[in-house]
Amino acid sequence: MSKTKAQKRLSDKIVKIFKNFPYSGFTAKEIQKKLANKKFFRKDIKKSLFNLLQKGKIYQKKDGRFFNQAVIEEIDGIATTKSNLVEGTVDLTSRGAAYIVTDEYDDDIYISRNNVNRAFDGDIVKVLLKDKKSGKLEGEIVEIVKRRQEEFSGVIDMQENFAFCRLEKSKVPVDFYIKHKNLNGAKQNDKVIVKMIGWPKDQKSPYGDVKLVLGQQGEHQAEMKSIIIDNGFALKFPKKVKAFAEALSVEIPQEVIDERLDCRGIPTFTIDPHDAKDFDDALSLRLLDNGNWEVGVHIADVSHYVQPDTPEDIEAMKRATSVYLVDRVIPMFPEELSNEVCSLRPNEDKLCFSAIFELDKNAEVLNKQFARTVIHSNRRFTYEEAQVIIEGEEGDFKNEILKMYELSTEIRARRMAKGAIRFDRPEVKFKLDKKGKPIGVFLKIQKEANMMIEDFMLLANESVATYFSSYIQNNKKAPGVYRTHAAPEMEKLENFRLMAARFGHKLNFTTPKNISKSINNILGKVQGKPEESLIETLAVRSMQKAEYTTENIGHYGLAFEHYTHFTSPIRRYPDIMVHRILQRMLDNDADFDKINMEKIASYASGQERNAMKAERESVKFKQVEYLSERLGEEYEGVISGVQSYGFFVELSENYCEGLVRVESLTNDKFIYIEEEFALVGHRTAKKYRLGSKVKVVVVSADLKTRTVDFELAE
Repeated sequence: MSKTKAQKRLSDKIVKIFKNFPYSGFTAKEIQKKLANKKFFRKDIKKSLFNLLQKGKIYQKKDGRFFNQAVIEEIDGIATTKSNLVEGTVDLTSRGAAYIVTDEYDDDIYISRNNVNRAFDGDIVKVLLKDKKSGKLEGEIVEIVKRRQEEFSGVIDMQENFAFCRLEKSKVPVDFYIKHKNLNGAKQNDKVIVKMIGWPKDQKSPYGDVKLVLGQQGEHQAEMKSIIIDNGFALKFPKKVKAFAEALSVEIPQEVIDERLDCRGIPTFTIDPHDAKDFDDALSLRLLDNGNWEVGVHIADVSHYVQPDTPEDIEAMKRATSVYLVDRVIPMFPEELSNEVCSLRPNEDKLCFSAIFELDKNAEVLNKQFARTVIHSNRRFTYEEAQVIIEGEEGDFKNEILKMYELSTEIRARRMAKGAIRFDRPEVKFKLDKKGKPIGVFLKIQKEANMMIEDFMLLANESVATYFSSYIQNNKKAPGVYRTHAAPEMEKLENFRLMAARFGHKLNFTTPKNISKSINNILGKVQGKPEESLIETLAVRSMQKAEYTTENIGHYGLAFEHYTHFTSPIRRYPDIMVHRILQRMLDNDADFDKINMEKIASYASGQERNAMKAERESVKFKQVEYLSERLGEEYEGVISGVQSYGFFVELSENYCEGLVRVESLTNDKFIYIEEEFALVGHRTAKKYRLGSKVKVVVVSADLKTRTVDFELAE
């Protein structure tokens, strides 16, 4: 073989190595090891590499390694190409590793702790892909495109010449270095809002500047505000947005009324929680001449006041949702808009977007209409006031409420017959004193009045989504925004089935309808039993998470083929999107940018999860604070989780949860048996298993870590 042919053969083999390992870099020595024929000399390999380099088929980094393709950019000395560089969002784990969620790949990209490179949870980053190991995508973060947030809450730890801000958020695994001149008056153990102002490459900690002192760690106001900040929500509105809301008038010009369907003469009322300030839905009822019933579901017309791409619209999009903590609401809009101009307050004319239904005596929908309207609410009911009327007491609009309840039960029965799943887990609520300290805990249980409102809101949401799908069939350019819920994964269902079997409950998951039927059956059977709370929690966890998207896959939990969110535009940004889409469809002008709408919908799903997390954190803090005042008191509870280090107990009275540590079980040596979800005594064979009733005593409650320790009472 001629020398030229031998060199070409060698070059072809080297190119093949790079194709087999598209994201890896090699030295000449490493390539020599990978070549099957060990007779190739290093000098010939280097010559081939040089020729390939000259032709632009490979790239050499500063450290001497060669890569598969010509570089398009180099970030911090790392060679990146179109095929091995992707952009995505960081999902940081509690252990410091991360997963990157991207549009390009169905599977998330795994990032080891050493390759996170100063990224925080929720950041948008560029990732250098590496060759797959164990069949999963792996990579290294090489650039932070956009920080999810630059302000964080933490606690000041004063040093002699500087201070640290110790962040309590587990997914921000660093402390902030703060010079004394940047403390803004903060003192030891103050809870503060710190802004990142830089992160020198040679420093382990980012530099921070204290923007706001919230108060001492553990104080009610300081803790609530830090929860808001840490979950990515702002405490205040921008000046332009606030000024916009303050300039709005509650007076409605006559020319606006003239353009709308006038529903002011129809009996109309709102039903909301007793402490609600924003009323974004109202119901109306009247008997038609043909004997059928007309039910109006009237929704505050926020999109009339908030126009696309204005500062107030952009701020609402950024927030995406209102946030509900134990003692306050962080609204999506300033209160002047959410609680005054758009709120459907009684005895005031208000602008609405309405879904109006003609129902027969069996609550079958005969006709429906979507229209922009003007309404006049005659009465504001609390759920409690409507409930006593349903239960037989006298009250305003008694006939209307009873008829609407009768119709709603028919609607609900059909939905449940189609396979809807009903979760009725009570909400934990607190009675707070003037300083925000919890002096009581109670469980809020949904009753018939709540269900009635829910039934009509669901009817409106489903009807709008069905209209979207019908319109899109004829106009492919018109995307809708849907609220979707995928069918549960069989692996999660199997885990639930096995757990339920340990309590003597059989579940049949052979068909989709059997799944929902079995879950509803077990939720009914466990009511009042020790395992009730646990089974409800496991059932919820077996489900997929609902999300907003432009791709309609239906809503499994509600058994709807079409579903969206139309009924709460004051507190959910996707509902405003739905109002705008619906009006454009009614005007036959619904040509939207689907890609942009999908991005907004996906972002709103993430913000919804952040809001729910903030709510849970505020509840947890108040539970711990409540029990911190009750050390030594005895409670009955149910074992809600078992680990090798102990078992968690959820108190039946108030759903507070704490840990019984294994070292406190001094009468035996207890061993964790994973397949039994139990700690078992080596000598006595005593079992502490999931779902068992126990009596415990509160021994400690730590507000800093938000943890509670119990010991067994016996």
